Amino acid sequence: MTTLVWFRQDLRLADNPALAAAAAAGEPVIPVYIFAPAEESGWAPGGASRWWLHGSLSRLRKSLHAIGSSLCLRASANSLATLQELARECNARRIVWNRRYEPAAIARDHQIKTSLREAGLETQSYNAALLHEPWTIRNKSGGPFQVFTAYWRSCKTLEDPAEPKPAPAALRAPDSWPASHPLEHLELEPKLDWADGLEAVWTPGSDAAHAHLDRFLAESVDDYASRRDQPAVYGTSRMSPHLHFGEIGPRQIWHAMRRSALARRRHSSWRDSQFLTEIGWREFAYHLLFHFPKTPMEPLKANYARLPWRSDAAALGAWQRGATGYPIVDAGMRELWGTGWMHNRVRMIVGSFLVKDLLLPWAAGARWFWDTLVDADLASNTLGWQWVAGCGADAAPFFRIFNPTTQGTKFDPTGEYVRRWIPEIAGLPNGWLHHPWEAPPQVLEAAAVTLGKTYPLPLVDHGVARKDALAAFAQVKD
Repeated sequence: MTTLVWFRQDLRLADNPALAAAAAAGEPVIPVYIFAPAEESGWAPGGASRWWLHGSLSRLRKSLHAIGSSLCLRASANSLATLQELARECNARRIVWNRRYEPAAIARDHQIKTSLREAGLETQSYNAALLHEPWTIRNKSGGPFQVFTAYWRSCKTLEDPAEPKPAPAALRAPDSWPASHPLEHLELEPKLDWADGLEAVWTPGSDAAHAHLDRFLAESVDDYASRRDQPAVYGTSRMSPHLHFGEIGPRQIWHAMRRSALARRRHSSWRDSQFLTEIGWREFAYHLLFHFPKTPMEPLKANYARLPWRSDAAALGAWQRGATGYPIVDAGMRELWGTGWMHNRVRMIVGSFLVKDLLLPWAAGARWFWDTLVDADLASNTLGWQWVAGCGADAAPFFRIFNPTTQGTKFDPTGEYVRRWIPEIAGLPNGWLHHPWEAPPQVLEAAAVTLGKTYPLPLVDHGVARKDALAAFAQVKD
């Protein structure tokens, strides 16, 4: 019995339950990837994600070739119709896949599973993306958690996730392969040449994911808690895009952490490490998205829908370009545009600036991140933006407003990060780098900085903007 394995956000061979189940049957296996952006209900992959997907599919195809298989690619407006067509072409009797948890994907997959079974096909779905299924973690009242610490404490009382299974050594090929679109037919790569910065920083694919993790565990994990807030250093794992595309799974990370801790004789502390806590935040994001499926467009705290957001295309454009006049904000936005990624501490700073200094809606920031981040993930993106806006689960209180000057001084004290991304003010001394508008004229002149020409004046006065934000948020806080 031929089995179709429908790949989605699980672009790896190891720790892939759907692929493992198909391989274990010993029958022909046909791996399939269907690119159907119209089915994503307004959340089709953005430009940076499409670039990553192209590279990841290319490497997945090579990995499959190495074990005697291939990857059938199809571009489609209807995944169900494509799967039915492939089943007829290949005389397949079973279709398996790993689950997705976005609201549109859940609805689509339910329809697909029902329709395929009614047509006489055997189907099965599996968990490849999470440590715990979102519906299995409940608070004492039987409902979903909305506070992270309580959620993660509950998760840590459960048994460790199962050991990941290795990649199949081989896959039995069918007598003939179905027609496959060339990867270029999916048109994932940008038509305009803007991806050089992404290519210089990132290598998609499962091999690169494991190399990143090995480097992190060997060099950075012990210092993660103290260095993760410093954007100038390589202190974070940068695993987020690999996790989003399923090039590596959280079970693999969990057990790699366990093995690393045992090897270094840190038997008791690794489950409480800050890095695994960040994996917990990813789990929490999916928990929330599953139980509150409207949150990508609506605040979890309904009263925040009444907040009097401003409409200012010029201010939004300045924020997007990294031209706000606040160096730490601008450095972050330029890092995002240049590399498709932004340091997590800086994500909070730029998010707070958009929402609370400019009083522009968090949804506008979420949309920009969706198009420009290589790790754009609906669950994590929604959680992050609603957290910084104060309208989501376990969110920052409305009165918590990051001061971009003090945040820059605290987390980039030597100015290395700002100078990397804003070379036009690199000549300023550290004492003025994060607030150049207050620098004496002779200091600006010596650094060849002309405010308003070579670098913008501040878009807003933070002190005034803070008072305006507090007044606006106070209207809806109850």
